Amino acid sequence: MDPISTTFDAAFWITSVAILALLVMSGMFSGSETALTAASRGKLRSRADKGDKGAERALIITEDNERLIGSVLLGNNLVNILATSLATALFTRLLGESGVALATLVMTLLVLIFAEVLPKTYAITNAEAAASRVAPAITIVIRIFSPIVSAVRALVRVILRVVGVKTDPDGHILAVREEIAGALYLGHSEGVVEKEDRDRILGALDLGERAVEEIMRHRSQIEMIDAGLEPMAILDQCLKSPHTRLPVYQGDPDNIIGVVHAKDLLRAMHKLALGDGGSTDAWRAFDITSVAMKPYFVPETTTLDDQMRQFLRMRTHFALVVDEYGSLQGLITLEDILEEIVGEITDEFDADAEHPIRRSEDNQYLVDGAMTIRDLNRATDWNLPDEAANTIAGLVIHEAQMIPKVNQVFSFHGFRFEVLARKENRITRLKIGPL
Repeated sequence: MDPISTTFDAAFWITSVAILALLVMSGMFSGSETALTAASRGKLRSRADKGDKGAERALIITEDNERLIGSVLLGNNLVNILATSLATALFTRLLGESGVALATLVMTLLVLIFAEVLPKTYAITNAEAAASRVAPAITIVIRIFSPIVSAVRALVRVILRVVGVKTDPDGHILAVREEIAGALYLGHSEGVVEKEDRDRILGALDLGERAVEEIMRHRSQIEMIDAGLEPMAILDQCLKSPHTRLPVYQGDPDNIIGVVHAKDLLRAMHKLALGDGGSTDAWRAFDITSVAMKPYFVPETTTLDDQMRQFLRMRTHFALVVDEYGSLQGLITLEDILEEIVGEITDEFDADAEHPIRRSEDNQYLVDGAMTIRDLNRATDWNLPDEAANTIAGLVIHEAQMIPKVNQVFSFHGFRFEVLARKENRITRLKIGPL
């Protein structure tokens, strides 16, 4: 019999076709893994809402990434090992023992090019479209390999537990917030996303993680009305104040009995003076509590997201913040919360002195001590830590472990802090710049 016909018999061709089929399957597994892990769930949801059944299936199977990746890797390794074994047998039959080395070289090139680089490059370029196409087939693979994958997952967790690594079966690889934040920072670094847009979106995302006490106006900065003052003195204070709403206390500043709105106060006094039977003498009997609204108190641990919802539900913009003992700590307004999203909001009544940050001639920053660390970071793109303190003055005191004196200079976290002004025990002005 002809040796050539014996070599290239039916078994040869069947084995060759099987190897090619296994390489195609390996490429499908590799591309599927890349497509399903790289695809944006937001874009998949958009495709699913438009009627794409593949995208809807992709959303379902990507909810459990551990099971998905385990099944795909199991299938990929099976077909790769089987293809390599068949190729080794085929080349050994053709070339003898030297065929093992040639089979290794050929299969390495074929797997690298056609089963790894090519399908993964396509998948990463068209992640959502590729994920939608392969999702039905991968769903079947997951069902077939599910028992094996479950056993492997249990074994892996036992091994990790033995070496002291804890795993969270219900945890996601990346939380949605971190995904969005990472995309925004990457977009800003590449010039695609403007800094203001990035800060606004991140500010909105952070509302649920930040407490009222972090942004409230401290009680030392609150302007109040003493209910025991003469009506003319109350009116004069209200007219001179840049604020529309002012808390009213009786005796002790902690004893808040109401909140007066300037419009309500002026309307009541106008009626007493110019209304029917009114006269300026009638002002002497004016009682400010008659026009004061009931005070609205909130705990200092309330999140900004919850507080904003409460403001909208109660149709009010003003709340007094108390601690766990009921003592007044500060106040917060709807504008304060909105400023965490859109940045500083100023109007014609805001004094220039209230702007908390200015650039000095030596290219450093003159900063109000009461400015929050978060606001400074947003304004300068710095990354000062805000775990130990909310304000810049608080951070300096925390790091210095003392109340600094004027002209004292400190260096920490890669920045230079110089105390410019101090009022009693409060640092009111600092000069800050990177080292």
